[in-house]
Amino acid sequence: MSISTEGEATQFRDSEAHNNLQTILQSCPKLAEVEDSDESENTISKLVSFLDSLLDATLSDPDDEHKEKNAFEALSEIHGYICSPSLDQEVVDALSFELPKAVSKFAGISRKILDMAISIIDQFIVKCGPRDMLSILCDTLGYSSKVTSTASYIVPPLSGLSKVLISIRRRQFQQVKEAVPIILNVLKAVCLESDEEELDNVFDRAIEIANSIYEVCNKLVDNDAREKLRALLGLYVLQCLALVSASDTTSGCHALVLQLSRISSYCDLSYLSLVTTYDVEAVASTVFGENKDDCMDCLSHVKHGAALSVVWGHVSEEVAHAAKEDIIAVKDELRKYQIKRWHAVGTLKHALSFASLPWELKKHTINFLLCITDGDICGNCNDEHSKWPSYLPNIFSALQAVTMVIMYAPDPELRKNSFAVLKGIAILLDLVRRELHTENHSSVVKGVQQINHKGHPDISFWSPSVLELVESVLRPPQGGPPSLPEQSDAVLSALNLYRFVLMTESTGKTNYTGVLSRSSLLKVFNEWLLPLRTLVTGIMAENKSDYDELSVDTVCTLNPLELVLYRCIELVEEKLKQVK
Repeated sequence: MSISTEGEATQFRDSEAHNNLQTILQSCPKLAEVEDSDESENTISKLVSFLDSLLDATLSDPDDEHKEKNAFEALSEIHGYICSPSLDQEVVDALSFELPKAVSKFAGISRKILDMAISIIDQFIVKCGPRDMLSILCDTLGYSSKVTSTASYIVPPLSGLSKVLISIRRRQFQQVKEAVPIILNVLKAVCLESDEEELDNVFDRAIEIANSIYEVCNKLVDNDAREKLRALLGLYVLQCLALVSASDTTSGCHALVLQLSRISSYCDLSYLSLVTTYDVEAVASTVFGENKDDCMDCLSHVKHGAALSVVWGHVSEEVAHAAKEDIIAVKDELRKYQIKRWHAVGTLKHALSFASLPWELKKHTINFLLCITDGDICGNCNDEHSKWPSYLPNIFSALQAVTMVIMYAPDPELRKNSFAVLKGIAILLDLVRRELHTENHSSVVKGVQQINHKGHPDISFWSPSVLELVESVLRPPQGGPPSLPEQSDAVLSALNLYRFVLMTESTGKTNYTGVLSRSSLLKVFNEWLLPLRTLVTGIMAENKSDYDELSVDTVCTLNPLELVLYRCIELVEEKLKQVK
């Protein structure tokens, strides 16, 4: 110990704060003898109150080095006390329930104090055992909603959990399965709400946990448990990748993505499968079983992570190499097969609609979409032809997401490229229309003006099939109304498309699509719009009286849809009065 450090420690030892701390610590051994739980709780409460007052004094004057040194010396004394081999296990157990929370509050003051807080938790892990500390540290994480500096607070318990997970010897999968939703919920709350400069340590610890789960996977002998844990690790990695990407300006973001990409390759998360066949709900069902619905909130950005995993591979050859992927081959495959391209467009929309994602990554997403919507759009277009209508809600949602980029992107080049993507997807949609209605090209729809396609080569869009595209979203082929709020983007796009067609045909006094015929108007009014209004008003009524986050998000999502829906109803009612 240096002379200056010795002097600082001496100053603290001579202080009233040190005397108070010593008095409390000296009373702690009596916890092993006390049968009265109230007296035991009172002793621990005094220690926690002491630490809280010391923390308040330190934070009240951040530039006062003396107060910061006092805080460090106090934590050092507590650490030494816990390390004492003569300390009864009952005392350690009693302190382990509250001290991890109390010392974690100090983590944001300095790196030295953070390390000390982590060391105190490490000692509890050694003395109390990993299984007991798993629940205690998860409880410590849950307490983060009650503290001010949340990002720094969660670093010590996350560090502890990374060590606890690899130390568990029995029922590893079940233990990890219980901890991961808690970890991910806290990470989501912190990463999407905190200042970005605070997040470096958080992400480092989150990846340590991923590495720990990876180690546990490799040690498991039970094949079924190993495969389930590997699937859970895949979900964890993709959720973390989305959160890291949303904070792209944090230092070392590229390095974090590299580490996550290496782990994703172990989980068999190939780029092609991520953008075409990866089903979050199916994987979650495999992992969580009957409790899947309770855990979906913590996986809310896994789809975004799946899309961004591929985008990062497009951005960085080093990332693609870490994931053991050939990004050029992936692009060629998506250009070659129409069905896979549909899936990819539907997946990549999640990156574009991710409000927290930096524009730079949305720009790379648009560039990737440009790559795969270019080329031979007719290749293998007959594959799985009958399933195409089921993809349309996703495609409409993608159109909506691209439109939002065009409207709000600050970069003119990004807006230009987004418009090129929009046209590319529109061409794909027109291809669907042609394929779905090849047999009906020669049929004559009553009340519809015939189009001379040779004379109007650029208006093939204006045909009755455009209404069938809208109907496939508002009245899905599998029956029943569309799923809301999950498909709200697709429904909003379909309503806007219908409104556009109706207004354009009315203004131009044409009826190429049949939209103005009385039979069409009645069908739209009775079979599309009124059932949809009943569904929307019902969902809005259920959620307006609730103030939890999910209800508020649902109302906000359906508000624009409700406005467009009522406008469509008004337009159709007006036209019905005019058409006899």
